[in-house]
Amino acid sequence: MNGQEKSHELMALAESLVSFGRSQGTDEIEVSILDGLEFSVDVRLGKIESLVEAGSRYLGLKIIKDNKTAYATSSDLNTDTLKQLVKNAIWRAELANPDEFAGLPMPKPDAIDIPELNIYDHVISELTPDKKIALALETEKIALSDRRISNSHGASFETKEIHSVLANSHGFIHDYKETFCSLSVGIQAGETDSKVEDYWSSTERHFRTLDPPEKVAKKAVERTIRQLNPRKVKTQVVPVIFEPTMTNWLLGFLFACVSGTAVYQKLSFLSDKLGKKIGNEYITVYDDGRIPGKLGTRPYDSEGVPTRKNKVIEKGTLKNFLCNTYAGKKLNLPSTGNADGAGVGPNNFYLHPGDISPEDIIQKTEKGLILLRTIGHGLNPVTGDISRGAFGLWIENGEIAYPVSEITIAGNLGMILNQIEEKGNDLEFRSAICGPTIKIHELTVAGE
Repeated sequence: MNGQEKSHELMALAESLVSFGRSQGTDEIEVSILDGLEFSVDVRLGKIESLVEAGSRYLGLKIIKDNKTAYATSSDLNTDTLKQLVKNAIWRAELANPDEFAGLPMPKPDAIDIPELNIYDHVISELTPDKKIALALETEKIALSDRRISNSHGASFETKEIHSVLANSHGFIHDYKETFCSLSVGIQAGETDSKVEDYWSSTERHFRTLDPPEKVAKKAVERTIRQLNPRKVKTQVVPVIFEPTMTNWLLGFLFACVSGTAVYQKLSFLSDKLGKKIGNEYITVYDDGRIPGKLGTRPYDSEGVPTRKNKVIEKGTLKNFLCNTYAGKKLNLPSTGNADGAGVGPNNFYLHPGDISPEDIIQKTEKGLILLRTIGHGLNPVTGDISRGAFGLWIENGEIAYPVSEITIAGNLGMILNQIEEKGNDLEFRSAICGPTIKIHELTVAGE
């Protein structure tokens, strides 16, 4: 069966189950089908440690009757099995408590133009297993060829091909295909009592834009060896520069705080801040599911609401919470096209970049810390407080002086949003949540 025939088959199945559900007395029904192929290989010290190549099909049901909701899933797509699944879900829905906010979104007039989004690469399906394995082996081999590297955590190569179908009782029925590929390596450097470690990865929708093994390996080596022979520093309040990977981490925390689910549950310190200033003029944040070819791009969310460009924060003012249909109803706000399963998820959630290079940001810093990575817990969305173990590079007189470890950074997200004083020009969409280098006026660095 070719791809087009498979698509018609799955869409026909979804449509028939919607019709069957309505005939059985549901008020609303949603059917989602995922048909996927995945490949992953993990290698270490030149040998394969794990290898997975699998196809899978998954169907999810959402049944609503008298404002009562039930869910069901199946990997068996036999028609008789699925009809029984619908009947059982209806029976379970009748046992649930009614919820006035339950319901599926009504269709939107927005055009859903899937090909322009450029999220599917046929080349990925043509890669042979031998080619994929060779990419992982080569990446690790290049990293270990550097004499300063003492050990390997392993290298990995992964691909995913996903065909998504969504239909509901409001007349929505669409499908789209997407692909992902990823290459990564993790390594160690240093002697027994002073080992340091780091990694690097590249993830893309298209194989042609994936970083080659040499670039991934050399970046991992560079990130690892710069941490050799770390020192301790005394506790002090200093400027802190977040590398893009750390900005991504910070923005992930911010996303959790602007999620409609956290807001209506009163689990966010921003719950009562809509329309108010929560940061300075440097802070403009978007969530955009329509940027062609990016990792968070999709034509519509998991409920069929078309994605769009949402302005979350504009020059420090909180403009939108990000909502699925349920969170939107709870907050009396529209869905923003951020439904992800039963919750709220990011599309391309990013901080708008500045126009200064990371090197210039460092040169303008007399003394401070470049934050490389954090460990442990210590994020509280209810208060915005942050306290994490950290590793970094110490700056003296505008230059990197030495690496530091055994430190903790402490602050508050609300304070940080008001103290960003520089934004780099190095925004890269390496993940669904991303940002450029940023400089915070001051944070507490706890050391000796």
